[in-house]
Amino acid sequence: MSPTSASVRPAAAVNAEIRALWAQAGGQLSPGEQEAYQRLLLEWSAAVGEERAEAA
Repeated sequence: MSPTSASVRPAAAVNAEIRALWAQAGGQLSPGEQEAYQRLLLEWSAAVGEERAEAA
């Protein structure tokens, strides 16, 4: 299910979660953490796109 504009978290919130994931992992992600990272990247990208669309 793809996120809709109503369900997209702010990019800053997703970025904070990405940073926390890397800090917790100590710089090397396990396979499970890599999957979480990929999901977060997709969410962050959607959030950035939404914020850009709102700013336009």
